[in-house]
Amino acid sequence: MIDLQTAPRYLFFTGKGGVGKTSLSCAGGLALVAAGRRVLIVSTDPASNLDEVLETPLSGTPTPIRGAPGLAALNIDPEAAAATYRERMVAPYRGILPAAAIQSMEEQFSGACTVEIAAFDEFAKLLGEPAATAEFDHVIFDTAPTGHTLRLLTLPSAWSGYIDSNQGGASCLGPLAGLEKQKALYAATVARLAAPAETVVVLVARADQAALREAERTRDELSALGVGNLRLIINGLFTATSDDSVALAMDKRSADALLVMPAGLGGLPRTVVPFLPRGTVGLDALRAIVEPASVSPPTRPSDASTPLPTGLAPLIDELAAAGNGVVMTMGKGGVGKTTVAAAIAVALARRGHKVHLSTTDPAAHVAAAIDGEIAGLSVNRIDPAGEVTTYTEEVLSKARGTLDVSALALLEEDLRSPCTEEIAVFRAFAREVDRGSEGFVVLDTAPTGHTILLLDAAEAYHREVLRTRGEMPEAVTQLLPRLREPAFTHVLIITLPEATPVHEAERLQGDLARAGIKPWAWVVEQSLLASGSRDPLLSLRGAYEIPFIRRVADTLAPRCALVPWLAIAPVGVDGLRQLDH
Repeated sequence: MIDLQTAPRYLFFTGKGGVGKTSLSCAGGLALVAAGRRVLIVSTDPASNLDEVLETPLSGTPTPIRGAPGLAALNIDPEAAAATYRERMVAPYRGILPAAAIQSMEEQFSGACTVEIAAFDEFAKLLGEPAATAEFDHVIFDTAPTGHTLRLLTLPSAWSGYIDSNQGGASCLGPLAGLEKQKALYAATVARLAAPAETVVVLVARADQAALREAERTRDELSALGVGNLRLIINGLFTATSDDSVALAMDKRSADALLVMPAGLGGLPRTVVPFLPRGTVGLDALRAIVEPASVSPPTRPSDASTPLPTGLAPLIDELAAAGNGVVMTMGKGGVGKTTVAAAIAVALARRGHKVHLSTTDPAAHVAAAIDGEIAGLSVNRIDPAGEVTTYTEEVLSKARGTLDVSALALLEEDLRSPCTEEIAVFRAFAREVDRGSEGFVVLDTAPTGHTILLLDAAEAYHREVLRTRGEMPEAVTQLLPRLREPAFTHVLIITLPEATPVHEAERLQGDLARAGIKPWAWVVEQSLLASGSRDPLLSLRGAYEIPFIRRVADTLAPRCALVPWLAIAPVGVDGLRQLDH
């Protein structure tokens, strides 16, 4: 998986949610420390599960991993980073400026944009300042799902360019002095990302067409950024050893996906990691990834009987009875949010309702999931670039009649900030929710951490609009009340019957509760236990699922649906109809 002789100092693991980035980055770290190296693993995911996989409580500073001498890990906590950044920017003025001015500065540094740049500051320090990680031979970055990661990797250039072009000395983060000081660090970060001798980016994918398509898009965008030292890992490849119909279908689906792998991706150096029947939590499980031959061959478990939750159809019937509203699928990346959202949208349209399907995920493929037309159903995605253009022109057109030339120039500079994207996407999200008054809106959201940041952006957005002289659309003022109204908004938490997705979904439910939002139901996706497979390896996996299914159905979920792993891929209108039973 990692060439121990030629591994560079910095390694990035990235890919679509749920492909196993955290497990593989930790397994790679274990392989390196076994060879005598000192390794730091860093998670840049706002919804990191690095603590759980390594079975070690982590913080924002390197924590040694017990049982793995030479290995340490840390989580970049966006909120903690923002608090530190805010204090660093405001502290020099305490006792000098009036209290009202200090309060105004603190408010200005409390938005989602500050969270993003502060988290990036921590990331840039670890990558751009060798002294920050001098005690380690290698630094492994376990990144957030692809769309969020690509934004992270473009930030060095975006912020450097913004600092260069902004002549007015002000930004959405206040005085530009704080950013100007970081300019050399950002330049070093860009250079290090593009240096093959120092950095390798490992694209992680499953033998699945959607995951491979996402990996190819990432490869193309990274190449455009000048990042060319790429590797590919196909994770969890299953090979059938029995005549079980589910096993044969899984084998064939993987083989078919690899046959049509995009040419650019197929040309990368490739490693295949085989399917493992148990989870990848704990050092022993992680070492099995590196040395699968050391794992004892599975024995078929005794038949485990447990009452299983029903499928998705009863939930869809209950939703349809409401007549209109918003349905939001939320959860960890790769758990099947897009599939469930598309299946619900198709099912509601088939029941005669007007339905709009959209997504807040920059890496989502809702149109590809539908792959066809159905009466009453419209599909789109929130396009960040398009939303920025629309929002910028709207603000400038209203300001041109009220500002002089110099003030207008300052406003134009401000709107070129990368933070403008956060505002524009938030407006679009509110607009899509507003459409739920006219019919059903089904929203496939971005992976957990990004979604929570989006919801947290409401109050910060209000302040940002006032600062840039924009207007507050009614859809925005009504957003949080609508999300908190259980008769209007139905939040479905999607998970897999595995440790990490269930535990992360449980944390998500707690975060939503703090925002005054109560999930309506949980959906457990891709269950091998529910598939009825009798293959020894898949049966072992099915038995492993039981405690997680029971925890969701018996303890966590007000309503619960269980969706089996399907031999026919749930893609296209006909494929998605399989979930409506």
